Amino acid sequence: MLKDTIKYRTGTMTKRPAEMTAQELKIWQEQGEKEIKEYLFSINQPLIYSKNGVMIAENKDGSIEVLQ
Repeated sequence: MLKDTIKYRTGTMTKRPAEMTAQELKIWQEQGEKEIKEYLFSINQPLIYSKNGVMIAENKDGSIEVLQ
C-alpha cells in the first residue's frame, strides 16, 4: 500500500516564533530557507520564487531563469 511507503518526520521547536527575538527569528527563517533550497536541489528541482513581480527559477547549477 502507498500508505506504508510514506514516511513522516516530525520534530518539535525549542521556542515558538512568537517568543523569538528579532535576531532569533531572522536566523530561524534563514535556516529554513537554506534547508528548503538544499532539499529541492537534492531532488533536482528548481527553487521558484517571485522577485519584483517576476517569477524566477533558480537551478542547482546556479543558473537563473525568468518564467513567463
